[in-house]
Amino acid sequence: MDRGESDRYRGLTRRALVLGGMKLGLVGVLAGRLYQLQVIESERFQMLAEENRINMRLLPPTRGEIVDRFGVPLAVNNQNFQVVLVAEQAGDVAATLERLSKITPLSDEEIEGILRDVKRRRAFVPVTVRENLTWEQVAAIEVNAPELPGLSIEVGETRFYPHADVTSHVVGYVGAVAESELNGDPVLSIPGFKIGKNGIERQHEEALRGKAGTSQVEVNAVGRVIRELKRDEGVEGDRVRLTLDVGLQEHVTRRLAVEQSAAAVIMDVHSGDVYALASSPGYDPNLFPSGIRSADWSRLINDPYAPLTNKAIAGQYAPGSTFKMAVALAALEEGIITGDTTVYCPGHMTLGNHRFHCWKRGGHGRLDVVDALEQSCDVYFYEISRRVGIDKIAAMANRLGMGEKLGIDLPGERSGVIPTTQWKMATMGQSWHPGETVIASIGQGFVLTTPLQLATMTARLVNGGKAVRPRVTLSVGPEGTANLRPPEAPDIGVSERNLEIVKRGMIAVMEGARGTGRSRQIPVKGMEMGGKTGTSQVRRITAAERATRVRSNEELPWRERDHALFVGFAPIHAPRYACSVIVEHGGGGSAVAVPIARDILLECQQRDPARLLMSELVPEGDGEG
Repeated sequence: MDRGESDRYRGLTRRALVLGGMKLGLVGVLAGRLYQLQVIESERFQMLAEENRINMRLLPPTRGEIVDRFGVPLAVNNQNFQVVLVAEQAGDVAATLERLSKITPLSDEEIEGILRDVKRRRAFVPVTVRENLTWEQVAAIEVNAPELPGLSIEVGETRFYPHADVTSHVVGYVGAVAESELNGDPVLSIPGFKIGKNGIERQHEEALRGKAGTSQVEVNAVGRVIRELKRDEGVEGDRVRLTLDVGLQEHVTRRLAVEQSAAAVIMDVHSGDVYALASSPGYDPNLFPSGIRSADWSRLINDPYAPLTNKAIAGQYAPGSTFKMAVALAALEEGIITGDTTVYCPGHMTLGNHRFHCWKRGGHGRLDVVDALEQSCDVYFYEISRRVGIDKIAAMANRLGMGEKLGIDLPGERSGVIPTTQWKMATMGQSWHPGETVIASIGQGFVLTTPLQLATMTARLVNGGKAVRPRVTLSVGPEGTANLRPPEAPDIGVSERNLEIVKRGMIAVMEGARGTGRSRQIPVKGMEMGGKTGTSQVRRITAAERATRVRSNEELPWRERDHALFVGFAPIHAPRYACSVIVEHGGGGSAVAVPIARDILLECQQRDPARLLMSELVPEGDGEG
């Protein structure tokens, strides 16, 4: 081999070695990477592959029941038969829905909504077409299955309210989760999941909701479910037990239903347990869980009697003469009057250049505070309020539970208004005038209260001056005497002697010879009631009308008639139950509100719902003997 050939051979060998080294390096890198993937990180990539193959899906938990104090169901879960559609199996979806509409009615609006859902989802994902099918509808769909491709029946749960409008304002209802209600809890994103929208359903949403279950399913590359691998049903929501006696609640609701718009509350004067809280008219909460129809929603919100408003806690009304007990107690506590102090009523009182009239045109003559409450004399309270002043009257009203939210465990409570000199300056930028105190003394003017506040005021007046607060929840979850026992009520700091004077006046309203409610007393010995009638004007009576003839309520349009009110307690010898009744534009309190309260208090005493709490708090063997 000559020198030139030798040089070429050596150059070729070097290139071969370099190329071979590069190949060997690449093979080494590839081997190293394979080792990393298959040995070092094998568990990680195996887990990722499993995650692609296995999906974890949340299962909606069973919602907890709501029951009354005796365990009667108020909100339950019914078996819900639904028809669902899988688009890829249906072929012509519109034609399938058209055939289905001949078996179970589907409006054009509903069909359009279903078609929108089908377009938004993958073809193999089921879309709910109709819920709450009857047995007859289920049977008809199954029989016609060959003509309804892609449709199948599934079984779920839906919320049902067996007492419908009777308990609607307390129990509330559930509905679909709104976008604004999403808070990061994954259970809220479950398709079709329902949450509490009003009442106890909303108040105790977290406890009632329970804990979501899980379903571990195997899926293919496009997400289609192949099989379920594991299932955990989750934890059922807590059972919520209310203070309501649904039998009494039904009695109160039906009693109010004879009026166009009314509300009533009945509560225990010692524990604060609310046995009935009704607002009339009501509504059917069963319209909401599956999605209320637009026609039903329009009817409810446009109803002039406001069926969706819980008037018992959110209705704010001038209390009329039922406010006179607060004025009397303020005057007694301040030493402005005693039980023997008298005022002469000629039928009116003049203050400056204004004349304030008593409801009794000829006047009541000379009266003390018990007589004034018995006969509801306006002039008596005009006079003593002028001496006491609005700020001290307001302070007493606050102690009795007015002008503040009482904190009842229901959403939507309103505070009412108890005016003061400072309140008017802050609200209107104006000074308080003496004439406004006179008007406030008979529960008119700026004064506004709720039926719940009036019942609470009555309870505090007759229970020895304890600041009892109303409640509607007896227990949540596992029950025991600890969560049945009401909280200890503090003292409102009022003299027992003065409370007794006011109480005597309330008894005289029903028992006295001139009592404004005497003719409507409970006719059962031992169950008699005390109370106070009230009428609040919603229109101003002009001087010209007063000089000629004031038109009666019957002559006025409904919305211009006076509100009728009554607060009461029973039995008079040992008060246990307090109630308030308001009939919107019902006319005179004694003629309209008192008979309703009488029937309610009689029914309550005969049922005696307080016995439940006492029987569960008193250990066996601690009775008499």
